[in-house]
Amino acid sequence: MGPWRCLLLLPLLAPALRAQQQQFMEYVERRLTLLEERISQWHDQSSRYSTELRDFKNQVLGMLEAAEKEREAMRAEAESAAVRVDRLEREVDYLETQNPAPPCVEVDETLMDKQVATAKQRKNEKYTKLTDCSDTIASVRAMKILKRFGSASGLWTKDAAGSSEKIYVFDGTANDTVYVFPRMREFTLFSATRKAARIKLPYPWVGTGHLVYDGHLYYIRQQGLSFQVIKFNLANKTVVDSSVFPAEEQIPVFGLNPSTYIEVSADEEGLWAIYATKEDEKNMCLAKLDPASLDIEQMWDTPCPRENAEGAFVVCGALHVVYNTRLPSRARVQCVFDVSGTLAPEDASLIYFPKRYGSHSSLKYSPRERQIYAWDDGYQIIYRMEMKKKLEV
Repeated sequence: MGPWRCLLLLPLLAPALRAQQQQFMEYVERRLTLLEERISQWHDQSSRYSTELRDFKNQVLGMLEAAEKEREAMRAEAESAAVRVDRLEREVDYLETQNPAPPCVEVDETLMDKQVATAKQRKNEKYTKLTDCSDTIASVRAMKILKRFGSASGLWTKDAAGSSEKIYVFDGTANDTVYVFPRMREFTLFSATRKAARIKLPYPWVGTGHLVYDGHLYYIRQQGLSFQVIKFNLANKTVVDSSVFPAEEQIPVFGLNPSTYIEVSADEEGLWAIYATKEDEKNMCLAKLDPASLDIEQMWDTPCPRENAEGAFVVCGALHVVYNTRLPSRARVQCVFDVSGTLAPEDASLIYFPKRYGSHSSLKYSPRERQIYAWDDGYQIIYRMEMKKKLEV
């Protein structure tokens, strides 16, 4: 086909090409319109979802705030209930103490002179044993550190004669409030004294030589230059008896514990008192106490020095004195005095305590459990003892 024929066909094909181009543009416009509609729909849905998410977040925050308010309200109610329980316990204690007034514990000089004279007559007499106990300590078998409670000096113990599991805590060397925990578990787990009952004594104590024995607390009170043994009933919270200790010019019994003038101890034979006087200021003295009347049944001068002594206890009628150094090292039992004469001092075992934090402020022997409750620089420790017969040592 020649060129002239192509030129003749162009006018005929131009309308068809324009129609196809118009259809293509309309198609593209429709597709763009559809795409814009979908984008607009996606934008609307996203906005709706964002609004719903924001509303849900605000709802959750409101619920959390309400839950926190309820938790605070429950905590306040629990604290209020604890306060009411403490108030109720104090009121019950008050009702229990509404008994006849405690006996007068003022010092009677004439009676004191008579007691001193009687006690001097009983010094160093032959002792008649009340039991057949013939054991002595061979070594410290085990040690258990329970916790750290209170100040550097104090004492903790159980009833040395009864079956009660209560723990009695005397914090400090001069106070009038005893903490009582129902069992060892409560004392070990809880550090707050709010978990403990409180016994407020009629007179403050001095030193760390006190003892719980057969439902009674035997503690030391200082009045002027004299010292009194107070017998306090733990059941009805009253003073049962008191006695001026029949020793003249007393001095601290332990060189490393200057606040303790009388150490009340218990063993298989009963109650004992460890003390010191200016008459023989180098060594300690030992006395057998009547737990019922607080009378001195017998007294002994011992060869055990006061210097560098930090504590003492009695086992089967034998005084065991624990020594240390002013720069705390390893405590040891270095002097033993047997009132029955069965155990010679040179035959006694030299007993070492594991080295701990400082110096013992109290050592309480439990004849029922054959272990010692110790207070070492604020730490409460239990020493379990290995025992032997005196003739085997």
